[in-house]
Amino acid sequence: MTKETTVRTHSTKASEIERTWWVVDADGLTLGRMATEVARLLRGKHKTTFSPHLDTGDHVIIVNADKVVLTSNKAESKRVYRHSGYPGGIRSSTYAELLDAKPAEAVRRTVRGMLPKNRLGRQMLRKLKVYAGPDHPHAAQQPEPLELAAARARS
Repeated sequence: MTKETTVRTHSTKASEIERTWWVVDADGLTLGRMATEVARLLRGKHKTTFSPHLDTGDHVIIVNADKVVLTSNKAESKRVYRHSGYPGGIRSSTYAELLDAKPAEAVRRTVRGMLPKNRLGRQMLRKLKVYAGPDHPHAAQQPEPLELAAARARS
């Protein structure tokens, strides 16, 4: 009789999760391409310890959100919707209007759409910090700069 060996499946525990801080300079980056990379970091898909049922992701800081670029004429044609909760309470505006008024909110909403639509996605979104200007108050965390060359808008 031979003894069978079993391979144990590793399950990541909350105590094993190590989070790093990243800073992304959005100056001249395409909004969608940048948002997919940021969502990947927030979910933790770049780590070997990734588990779909756990928040294994890192913290991400986005600066210069007001200088993000939309390709083609999406800024004028793509619409953003919000609803007050009352009948007839739907409001819409273009991405150009939202980028002029609240550039950080436009970037946050784009990244939010690429995360899971449940408690776990909301937990991941809390690790995203977006700022319209070049300054952020998270210098004490010593964030590492993240260069997204593939997201750079082509002229």
